[in-house]
Amino acid sequence: MKKSEVLANRLREVLLNGHWIANTNYKQQIESVTWLQANQTIGSLNTIAVLIYHINYYLAGILNVFNGGKLEIRDAYSFDMPAITSEQDWIKLISEFLSNSEKFILKVEQMNKQTLNAVFVEEKYGTYQRNIEGVIEHSYYHLGQISLIKKIISEDIK
Repeated sequence: MKKSEVLANRLREVLLNGHWIANTNYKQQIESVTWLQANQTIGSLNTIAVLIYHINYYLAGILNVFNGGKLEIRDAYSFDMPAITSEQDWIKLISEFLSNSEKFILKVEQMNKQTLNAVFVEEKYGTYQRNIEGVIEHSYYHLGQISLIKKIISEDIK
């Protein structure tokens, strides 16, 4: 199996339909969350909605580079989510997240070895492969947070 296929499969596992490492994935976690639950704050933790926005921000920004655009995202803005004030807003965010996840995975799957080893935008950012692996690691980190927040919210409702 090509390295790009291995990376794409790992992305699928964490974002859309896998259960191998975390026994869950983003899609499974967020599809049953209401917009009110997605906005519920627990202490100083980020909300589920903010975490989905945050991961989607990076997927969209890196996807822009994959499509020949510039790297326009900045860490400082990655949590600046517009307010989610309705179920429609939440559904829109989920839809964008799932769509960007699918597009991102397809782009990774199509990459050849030369692209994976190429410099990502600038030398300081490493290679395409390193950035893709970073997305996987970053996604698992926040998936764990989402899973715990969802559990806490569920227990508060009972």
